[in-house]
Amino acid sequence: MSELDAQIPTAFDPFAEANADDSGAGSKEYVHIRVQQRNGRKSLTTVQGLKKEFSYNKILKDVKKEFCCNGTVVQDPELGQVIQLQGDQRKNVSTFLVQAGIVKKEHIKIHGF
Repeated sequence: MSELDAQIPTAFDPFAEANADDSGAGSKEYVHIRVQQRNGRKSLTTVQGLKKEFSYNKILKDVKKEFCCNGTVVQDPELGQVIQLQGDQRKNVSTFLVQAGIVKKEHIKIHGF
């Protein structure tokens, strides 16, 4: 038995870290900015993963005023609160969050086509 154990390498679980740190959105994870295609040329930008200590409504109000778009805060059962904005606002929102000091640039992930 001991010879067989010595020959088998230990199993590596690539998801071990992800499962251990799976504390939900807003911990030390990334802020995800995504774009979703709606009808034709219409699109929707979502921001998820902001820390819970920030006021989502105040951030939304400033972003709407800055970029002349409409938006809302949606409560998702899995993701928590998510900010939704009209149009493709990925680059605008990422620069806004960095300049406002809400998130560091290396903690932002931009998804989409």
